[in-house]
Amino acid sequence: MRVRLRWIVPGLVLLAAAGVGVAMAATMSSKGGTVKAAHNSKYGSLLVSAAGMTLYHYTPDKHGAIKCTAACAKFWPPLVVAHGAKPKAGASVSAAKLSTAKRPDGTTQVTYAGLTLYRYSADKKPGDVKGQGFQGVWHAVTSAGTLAKASNPAGTTTQAGTTTSGGGGGYGP
Repeated sequence: MRVRLRWIVPGLVLLAAAGVGVAMAATMSSKGGTVKAAHNSKYGSLLVSAAGMTLYHYTPDKHGAIKCTAACAKFWPPLVVAHGAKPKAGASVSAAKLSTAKRPDGTTQVTYAGLTLYRYSADKKPGDVKGQGFQGVWHAVTSAGTLAKASNPAGTTTQAGTTTSGGGGGYGP
């Protein structure tokens, strides 16, 4: 009997830890759908969630086809609203540019000027822009409804084909 407990208890601990991880990922999806703008010293006016976290767009998401699902959506949680709810425009955001798209899992994702909106799990506090230019396909979204110019320490090629370097840049005056 002791041998079984020695194997069962660690297994239960692992299952509980996995459950906590899933719960954390679910809360990171940021249900509520309020989108506002915040000034970033490097990129200008960027879209942020109600909690002030930077919102990004995944460039392979095109024409209503959402490509960031499963494992991708754990690292890049989509900004979602409850079924039938509409996203809310906060400070310096155009309500006319806010809309939604149906995700493959049936949830409703917020869009701005047709761009699907996501958070980045490595952004830990308001003002973080750690996902900007990630792998050349993740970009912060400006309040004008455009993609911020790519920039990261390793240097990437932007959609316009220019190479950039640099990185970071919190929200500031």
